[in-house]
Order: sequence, then structure tokens, then C-alpha cells
Amino acid sequence: MIDRQQVHKVAHLARLALTDQEEETLTTQLQEILGYFDQLSELDTSDVPPTTRAIEVVNVVRADELKTHLSRDAILDCAPERDGEFFKVPKIINEG
Repeated sequence: MIDRQQVHKVAHLARLALTDQEEETLTTQLQEILGYFDQLSELDTSDVPPTTRAIEVVNVVRADELKTHLSRDAILDCAPERDGEFFKVPKIINEG
């Protein structure tokens, strides 16, 4: 399983400053978690197909529909500023 020295090493590598009490608590908790995985590994899963989710999920999307859209001028008329057939926006690139 896992011992306190391993928890201390991992905490050091993760740059975590754990107290002695926190190391002891984490050691116990990690031992319980790993014990649970040991129990799960005893199950026969040879007849279980691999899955990515516990339940089936279906993506609900609307059907594509052809719709008319505004004209270019109508869209450009909504812009705060325009320059002919283009949107006018503030310059954001510095020179040099």
C-alpha cells in the first residue's frame, strides 16, 4: 500500500507544506482509496464492453434549416463604425 514516507515525498514534489497531522490523515485516506481500487480489481469485467460514460448520452441539436439573412448593408448599419464595406475597429497592434 502507501506509507507516510511516500505521502511526504509526493507532497514535497508537489510543493505542498503538510503538517505531520495532515500527512498522517492523507496516508490513511489514500490507503482507503487504494484499498477500494483493490476491491474493484477483483470484479470480473471480461464481459463488460469499454465505455466512456455510465449512462448513454445523446447530443440534442436542432436540424439545419436554410434561412434568409440580412443584407450586408443591414448588418454593417448595426456596426458602431464602418469604413465602406468593412467594420471599423480600433487598432490593437503596436508598431515596432
